[in-house]
Amino acid sequence: MSTQMWIVILVGVAAMADDIARRRIANWIPAAALAGGWGWQAGQLGILQGSLAALEGAAAGFAIFLFFYLRGGMGGGDVKLMAGFGALLGWSGVLWAGLFTGVLGGLFAAFVVAYKAVRRTLGAREKAALTQEEKERRESIPYAPAIALGVWLAALLPKG
Repeated sequence: MSTQMWIVILVGVAAMADDIARRRIANWIPAAALAGGWGWQAGQLGILQGSLAALEGAAAGFAIFLFFYLRGGMGGGDVKLMAGFGALLGWSGVLWAGLFTGVLGGLFAAFVVAYKAVRRTLGAREKAALTQEEKERRESIPYAPAIALGVWLAALLPKG
């Protein structure tokens, strides 16, 4: 297994764990992806060419989710995470990752909506006095799992 794949796996697992537990992605996680992506690209292509490839990939990854962030559909951590993964995968790889992530995110969201509907239908009781933070947490869907799985799939695509 390549170093790139190890970085993708470790960053993805860290992002999933943090997002599921806290509904946030700590800044060190996308920073680790950016640093790992720059190092990987520089090691493969040389400092100048690798830096450019990492920058292009990070910009593409950032741009993929920027619209959704600006519309309130996702958090800034998701956007930064995809930028970090973009540095690792390059611009073409992160475009595939964005496509896979969108499909997986839609499937996850449909599953969560169906699950909540079944719970309501079966009469599952909600706590009467929830704080605003608890209500927001229950309504939100962590997106890092979809991002990580989409990136993993993209990383497995044949290169070239």
